[in-house]
Formats: sequence, structure tokens, C-alpha cells
Amino acid sequence: MNKTKKEDKKLSDQELLKLESQYCSWGDTVHYAKELNIFTRCEGSYLYDEKGTPFFDLQMWYSAATFGYNHPRLRTALTRQVNTLPQLACQYLHKEKILLSAKISRDIEQKFKAKGRVHFNVGGASAIEDAIKVVRNHTKKNPVFAFMGSYHGRTLGATAITSSYRYREKFGHFADRANFVPYPYCFRCPLGKKKETCQFACLRQFERLFESEYYSLVNTKTRQCEYGAFFVEPIQATGGYVIPPKDYFVELKKILDRYKILLVDDEIQMGFYRTGKLWAIENYGVTPDIMVFGKALTNGLNPISAIWAKEELISPEVFPPGMTHATFSSNPLGTAVGLEVMDLIEGSDFATSVPLKGRYFVSRLKNLQKKYPQIGEVEGMGLALRIEICQKDGFTPNRELTDAIMNIGLSGELKAGGKKHGLVLDVGGYYKNVFTLAPSLYITEQEIDLAVDLFEEALQKAIATAM
Repeated sequence: MNKTKKEDKKLSDQELLKLESQYCSWGDTVHYAKELNIFTRCEGSYLYDEKGTPFFDLQMWYSAATFGYNHPRLRTALTRQVNTLPQLACQYLHKEKILLSAKISRDIEQKFKAKGRVHFNVGGASAIEDAIKVVRNHTKKNPVFAFMGSYHGRTLGATAITSSYRYREKFGHFADRANFVPYPYCFRCPLGKKKETCQFACLRQFERLFESEYYSLVNTKTRQCEYGAFFVEPIQATGGYVIPPKDYFVELKKILDRYKILLVDDEIQMGFYRTGKLWAIENYGVTPDIMVFGKALTNGLNPISAIWAKEELISPEVFPPGMTHATFSSNPLGTAVGLEVMDLIEGSDFATSVPLKGRYFVSRLKNLQKKYPQIGEVEGMGLALRIEICQKDGFTPNRELTDAIMNIGLSGELKAGGKKHGLVLDVGGYYKNVFTLAPSLYITEQEIDLAVDLFEEALQKAIATAM
């Protein structure tokens, strides 16, 4: 056995990739990329391969490592918990769970004037499942609304409210599939309108569905709607970091309240100051009935997630013990790091620094946009940024160029300051032609400049290859 362990340590990347091709499932997302990288360590904004090549990460693990890789304070909190109470069945209490729940609930109550409680789970999709349970328990209704372009996870329940048929195709009939409503994707308006003059035409279209019982949503005599909730992303994540107009959610909430439809806010990628505020929905002036969050809650050091729900939806009287449970849901390693994340946030200047850095990053990218017609749109809120790659007309989606840029970044052959670099980019969007950027909140202006230089080099190489 010891000899085998020593031999395993000596395996080259090529030998490891050969083993991967034989024994690892390809059902995850690794094989989306042409270049398959094996990384050996991480620090700050960088991943490193065995050769020591730094790969600048502009997606930070789908916004899970929002506070940078290997953050010393968060690592210390995890180690401290490992050395004291690393394991505890979730049927028992520990201090960190109670304090973390209280800290999150008090913050939401102060900001939204709504009393509520926190319920933990493991992973974003599992938390979405819990939110669905809360909705069904309260409303006694199965159908819900969700947006076209939405992504809420890949468990069966979460997949049913995720718009892509590709995620459902292999798994039979989804009787509870959501009713998908157009998202206000103004760059590619589904109604062909202009943002400046549309007057929320997509929202007015949705509102008209409630005018007659023959549109299948509502009994106009009793004003009872068949749908119990609307699951929303304040900024669409996998959909391409699409940012809605400022007043959109205010107008949507008016419609939902009229028919007693709950608003469920999915903060899994956009929470924890990604948008310049602790909760992305704060940017829009509405109060959700349920919030779902995870990822950056532990900075990726533990797969803990949670929901917050209003008291009337989740009080012990209406949501008693055993309504939902996961073995590792409120594990003490996760809650300890989550508590440290909240303490870190309280002592930060993210409310000021993130919007400033975001504006600087957008300004640098817009300068690139002026040079390259293939960059159709650049937009951002805080440090949630999007670059939409197009044909030379600046509008027609260009997936081939997008993939080429991504793979050039992963090759680790970019040059900056005479040193090799890689660039980690994530691709999203309705046509898989959008780079969704979610850098570390600690990124500096100098690092932003480096990131833009590396992106431009990858873009130039991809354009030259395509010619």
C-alpha cells in the first residue's frame, strides 16, 4: 500500500489524465473545456499548476471563493473548528449554528423590516429544494414561475425550475416544470424593444396573463392564482450575468402581491457583496419572502447553504421538526466558517470598495469594446461583470470565438511582464457567448489591469486564429 502511495505521487499530468479518462465520470462540467488542467495550489486570485504557472481566476469558483482563495482568516477559523468540534450530528446544537442564524436573520430584519429564520442545508440546489418545500407547505400549490435563462441547480426539483431543457432531457417527464417568463434581457430583448422606451413591455405582457381566467393562471372571480411563488435571480447567473433595469422588481412585486404569489430570491451566486451589497436584492428596493444563499457563505471551504424565510412561513408552528433534513446541513465546520465570513464582512469596506472596483473594471473593458467590435456588450453591478462576445456586427452571438478565448486562457501560454500566465474564464449566456466575471472582492486596480491585458491577449490570439 505504501509503495502504491509513493508511485501515485510521482505520476505526471499526462498519466493522471489517462487515469481520469478511464475512471472519472464525465457527467460533470470538466470536459466543457478543450484544455484539461490539473491544479496543485491556490492563493488569492490565482490557481497554480504543477509547473507553478499562475492562472488568474476571474470567476472564483462560480463566485464561491468571493473572498479569495486560501484566505488566512477563514482558513484559521476552519482549522480552529477542526481542532475543537469538527463533527456533530445535525440533530444536536452547537454555538456557531445559533450565532450564524441570528447574525443573518438580524441583518435581514434590519434591512427589510421582516422577522424570519434561517434553515441550513448542503449546496445551493438542496437549499432551493427546501425553499420549494416552504412554498408548497404555505400555499398548498405546486406550480411556480421562474425566468427564461434561469439556473437554480440540478437536483430534480431545482432542475424543474431551471429553464434549460438540456438539464431535463435525459430524466423523463417533469410534471411540475415551472412556467417560464421572459427575463428583462435588454441587450437581446425578446420583444425587440429598446430599453429606453419599452416601459417594461415584457412585464406588461406577464401582467396581462392575469386579466382573464382563460389565460390559465388565475380565477378572476376569486383572484386566486394557481401559482404559489416566483423564483428569481436578482442578476441571472448562468444566464450570462444579465442585469435587469433598476425598477423592474418593484413593478413585478406589485403584481405578485396582488395575487399572493411569494417572491423567492436566489442569492446563491450574487450574495455576500458580489453586487456591492450584502444581498443583491437590496439593489432593487423589494423585500423577498424567501431568500436562498450558499457558495460564498463559507468562501467555498464547506458546501453549506441556507434559506431565510419570513416568520409566518417557517415558524415552528407551521414548519415543525423534520420537515426537511440533510445529514451534513448545519455541520460545525461550515457554520464556523460562515460565522467568520459574516464577521469579516462587518469589518470590511466592501459597500464602498466593490462598486468602485467594479466601475473601474467596466471602464477598462469598455475601452476594449471600442477597439474590438466582437465585444457586443459590457455591463456590471459591483464585481458581477459580463462581456458578450459577438460577430463583427456587435450583436450576433459568437460562441466559437468565446470558446477559443476560454481555451487560450486555459493553455497557460499568455504573457504579461515577461512571465507566463493562464486565465480562468467562465462561459454563460443564452447562446454560450458571455464571459461571466466574478473576481475576488480583494482584487486590486493593478490586478484588474493585468486581467484586462491577459483577456485582450487571448482575444487577439482567438481572432487571429479564426481569420
